Amino acid sequence: MVRRTPREKKRLSYLKDRRNAFGENDKSSRTSIRRRKRAVNSANRRLHRTVLATLNGRQVGDRAAEVAERADGRRPKRWRKVPDAPLGELLAQRAAADAGRR
Repeated sequence: MVRRTPREKKRLSYLKDRRNAFGENDKSSRTSIRRRKRAVNSANRRLHRTVLATLNGRQVGDRAAEVAERADGRRPKRWRKVPDAPLGELLAQRAAADAGRR
C-alpha cells in the first residue's frame, strides 16, 4: 500500500474527481440522460415509420427502392453523453472568473 501525503492526495483529487459544469443539478442527469436517449430513438423510429407508411397499400416491388433511398438519405439523430469536467479545471475557471470580477 502506497502512503500519500495530503498534498499529493489533493493533487490526485483535482485530476480524478469530476463535477457537473453544465449548470444543472447533478442528480437530474440520471433522468435527463434517459429522457434524451428516449427522444432520439423515438424520433428515429418516427422517421422510419413515416417512410414505411408511403408503402401502405402499394406493391412492394415498385416503390421499395425509392423508400429505401429516402430512408437512407436522412441521417439518424444521435445523442452522446458528455463527461463532467475535472475538478481542477473547474476550480481554475472559477478562480479566473473571480479575478476578472475584481
